[in-house]
Amino acid sequence: MAFRPPRSIGEVRVWAPGAETVALVVRPAGTDSHTDSIAMDRADGGWWQVGQAPAGTERAGASADLRYGFSIDGGPVRPDPRSVRQPDGVHAMSALFTVDETLWTDAEWAGRDVHGAVVYELHLGTFTPEGTLDSAIDRLDHLVDLGIDLVELMPVNAFNGPHNWGYDGVAWYAVQESYGGPAALARFVDACHGKGLGVVLDVVYNHLGPSGNYLPEFGPYLSEGATSWGASVNLSGPDSDEVRAFIAGTALRWFTEFHIDALRLDAVHALADHRAVHILEELAAATDALSAELGRPLSLIAESDLNDPRMILPRSVCGLGLAAQWDDDIHHAIHTLVSGERQGYYSDFGSYDCLAKVLTGGFFHDGTYSSFRRRCHGRPIPTDTVPAAALLAYTCNHDQVGNRAIGDRPSAYLDGGQLAIKAALVLLSPFTPMLFMGEEWAAATPFQFFTSHPEPELGRATAEGRKSEFAEHGWDSDDVPDPQDPGTFERSKLDWSELDRPDHARVLEFYRALITLRKAVPALVDPAFVSVRVEFDETAGWFAMHRGDWSAVCVPGETPVTIPFGLDVRLSWEPVESAGTGGLISPGHNVVVGVRAAG
Repeated sequence: MAFRPPRSIGEVRVWAPGAETVALVVRPAGTDSHTDSIAMDRADGGWWQVGQAPAGTERAGASADLRYGFSIDGGPVRPDPRSVRQPDGVHAMSALFTVDETLWTDAEWAGRDVHGAVVYELHLGTFTPEGTLDSAIDRLDHLVDLGIDLVELMPVNAFNGPHNWGYDGVAWYAVQESYGGPAALARFVDACHGKGLGVVLDVVYNHLGPSGNYLPEFGPYLSEGATSWGASVNLSGPDSDEVRAFIAGTALRWFTEFHIDALRLDAVHALADHRAVHILEELAAATDALSAELGRPLSLIAESDLNDPRMILPRSVCGLGLAAQWDDDIHHAIHTLVSGERQGYYSDFGSYDCLAKVLTGGFFHDGTYSSFRRRCHGRPIPTDTVPAAALLAYTCNHDQVGNRAIGDRPSAYLDGGQLAIKAALVLLSPFTPMLFMGEEWAAATPFQFFTSHPEPELGRATAEGRKSEFAEHGWDSDDVPDPQDPGTFERSKLDWSELDRPDHARVLEFYRALITLRKAVPALVDPAFVSVRVEFDETAGWFAMHRGDWSAVCVPGETPVTIPFGLDVRLSWEPVESAGTGGLISPGHNVVVGVRAAG
């Protein structure tokens, strides 16, 4: 069931099953005085509620400017675990908030299906100079002109400090105040819908951030296990029913109160759930039910490292029933072939055969040996059951850029033709394509890993850990940006003035042309795996992806190549010449798109 935020202090409740006493502490905003402490009453299931609210706070309007928190067994005052607003930071007391229903102008919004849409991932803090939701609204026309269908926001839930990637969030129901808070998120979604754009919100349910997480003081929200980022969430241990309800409440609330269209679920392979009904299946079923109730598409998109098609198989065949998932194998196959990089988890990728396999089957590791993992990995996708459009493909994303040592984008080490090859393979594929902010104009700015932990010891540990991680792989630690340095964050902001420069404008025009072509040609949006056919000659140096009568022919190498079949060229990065025998001569680092000649 979707969470309904309290509209007055009298409606506030909290789950604290092990507490002997719970006090609700209330004070006016902007003052440390006139604090009221109200003993709460124990209710069923470990819940506590207000018996009698202080005079004058029962009405929603009277409660709007109050701050409140809870004291467990006489301990320090902590924010509400289900706080919907943290105006003074994640360590401070909470505030009430409900979206003003009069702001919505999207009554005619019919929703946007994820499958086949063109998705655009962005980080709010670096998308614009101001780094806010309201300033991002001013750039939506750029996305509309580009042909974007869905805007995917990296996490907005509240974290400690002014800027962060967002994966250190601790207040899962609240919106980061430096982005503008919850009211700004509602304005942003409404503005997107007004321009025909759906909104995907990135959410994190596998761990909590290192600063401001007070959930363990209230109840058994965490388990004894651990992820790479912190303690695991208690999804299947004692008292985990309420923890799962906590997650479901925040997920469904984004759909209902904020009109969000889809959620991207971060690193679901780190969800330690040993129940027969996995939390993802539970969320998918609840999302589908809510979609039917609201009469518009709602989608869950997994980020998964498992290469397990059960993520996107229907529940009717014992799948988890999610709408889609990110597919790193597609990225790796394209990137390695074009760039020549083979380090780390790229080691098994890079051949023409590898690219052919992912374009026609989705996963490269589908039960094969992964040298990076030193074990077999994945299983095949039943391509007759799962559409290719259930997989998101991308030339880069926040991880594939920001988790490089210096956060360098492909545009920093690939030329325009190589970028064009990557873009064509993604945007003309049967998969659901996703762009990362700025790639459409080959942004020269990096996207680096940045944090702003106010605690000196935490900031120091984060910086030292980052540098030592890459030092193990041969990097000079002085070359690795300090995530705590404000300059690291500032360098990662997009430079919109680049759009006025010819080299960037040329890349942007090529992206626009690819997206326009994709939307104009039915064969290019066919979501089925059988709709794509590949042909290549690794010795000669060309690779063709065929969609109906259309072909995208890539020349990854530096030397000119003869394409041995006729093509009515509609789009290419560099001009091609006739070979005189029905074929074409293409220069290196080029992609040629067109209709194949009959016969």
